[in-house]
Amino acid sequence: MKLKKIVNATLHRGDGSRPTSNATVIFNESGIIFAGDTREAPSAEDAECIDASGAPVCPGYIDIHHHGAAGHAYDDGPEAAQASLAAHRLHGTTRSVLSLVTGDIDKVEQRIRDLVPLVKSDPLILGLHPEGPCLHPDHKGAHPEHLLRDPEPTIVERLIEAGEGTVKQFTLAPERTGGLDSCALLAKRGVAAAVGHTSATFEQAEQAFETGASILTHAFNGMKGIHHRAPGPVIAALRNENVWIEVINDGIHVHPAVVRSLFLEASERIVLVTDSMSATCNPDGEYMLGDLPVIVTGGKAMLKEGNSLAGSTLTMDYAVSNAVKNVGVPLEVAIAAATHHPAKAIGVGDEFGLIEPNYPADLLILDPDTLLPTTIIAAGNNIYAA
Repeated sequence: MKLKKIVNATLHRGDGSRPTSNATVIFNESGIIFAGDTREAPSAEDAECIDASGAPVCPGYIDIHHHGAAGHAYDDGPEAAQASLAAHRLHGTTRSVLSLVTGDIDKVEQRIRDLVPLVKSDPLILGLHPEGPCLHPDHKGAHPEHLLRDPEPTIVERLIEAGEGTVKQFTLAPERTGGLDSCALLAKRGVAAAVGHTSATFEQAEQAFETGASILTHAFNGMKGIHHRAPGPVIAALRNENVWIEVINDGIHVHPAVVRSLFLEASERIVLVTDSMSATCNPDGEYMLGDLPVIVTGGKAMLKEGNSLAGSTLTMDYAVSNAVKNVGVPLEVAIAAATHHPAKAIGVGDEFGLIEPNYPADLLILDPDTLLPTTIIAAGNNIYAA
């Protein structure tokens, strides 16, 4: 396999540590061979050389919660999923978990089964994430209320089995009938139980996290906010060191000052996600999110009927750039929230999200000014180079 190296890099490993200047990364399709100070690098004279010219180099982004892009949704099957993934990969997302919206339980099961072969054949896809139908109607967001169901363990087990080991995350409202039992079941099966689209109180969310739930789905959206006498699920998540906290950092879903508060209190557990829908990377207009029509204006996606946000048009490169430029987060912290944190949240932190020997060569070179990728490498292969 052809050896490649990036030289003159400002190396961000993905763990939130301070960057290493004048660094070299040596890799091939099998993975990273060396990453560190150039003075300690082994000889690689025959390697194809990429000069980063001092720019930041970081792991490829990992999005564990997104629904589509380029006019396509993951609910629409393998071909649509591939078109959507191609768009996201051009924005630095080198590994993905594909999220599915609420539908009739038979339909959700079939959507999962339809995607299993693609997940198993494409190593850049880490798994699947049913976001629904086990949600609460009071915080349904862009999920059709008549299709929402209690998270009974039999339903959860059915969808896990349909995935043949590919279901990595499962969002549910734990206060509904069967919710706590399903949290325990998911934890036992190695699937990250995520609390979301929920009416849970602080105490109910706390109990769910103690029972096995380990992710808060897009914090503040689809749940009760923080009240001084009713702290709600966000505070419950912040108080539990085992819980990962998703946030959609597009400046629309959560105010930058609130995002900053999350990072200030729990920077080591924040996970940047996009929750992107099919309009992402496409012009404004009318789209569908599952069974519901959506209107996108100025990049803001809203249900055509009602007053609810309907996912986002965010990409991971802008989620990171926004974190630095609009929220005031150090670049190394923002990168960790888009790389190693999401990997750890779904239980694959020992395999993905770091620039370390034996990790996959998922690498980005960022423009020092915009912080957007100028070079995107996935599994050792160039996807994009400016």
